Amino acid sequence: MARMSLNVNGRDVSADVPDATLLVELLREHLDLRGVHVGCDTSQCGACSVLVDGRSVKSCTMFAGEADGSSVTTIEGLADGAELHPMQQAFRECHALQCGFCTPGMVLSAIDLLERQPDPGESEIREWLEGNLCRCTGYHNIVEAVKSCAAAQRS
Repeated sequence: MARMSLNVNGRDVSADVPDATLLVELLREHLDLRGVHVGCDTSQCGACSVLVDGRSVKSCTMFAGEADGSSVTTIEGLADGAELHPMQQAFRECHALQCGFCTPGMVLSAIDLLERQPDPGESEIREWLEGNLCRCTGYHNIVEAVKSCAAAQRS
């Protein structure tokens, strides 16, 4: 067992977890943050993506202990009350989701992209999101949402 402390969605959290606990398990099972999805258990789909210290990470490939002392943001931590994060709003306005299973990971990965590259082209967006699989929408509207959010943030 390891005692760890981290900040999750703006809230300081401490937990005792077995050494082999994955970050996705800590978030879903110990902290009840169900917006972090487990889609493949092999780090292929990106449904479990969260932001760790501002960088997108597949939480199914990271031990919880590796996040000790870090700041973690899940989809639940983005909105400010009823006001959606600009990326969430862009996904909504561009109809960039269907079933919603991949959406939290897509949104968080896209936020990381725009932090690194505020004006990405379509090919950059598609390349960045290669690690996030969507089985419903295709990617056209997702790419449009990221482009829309990028344009709005530059305005």
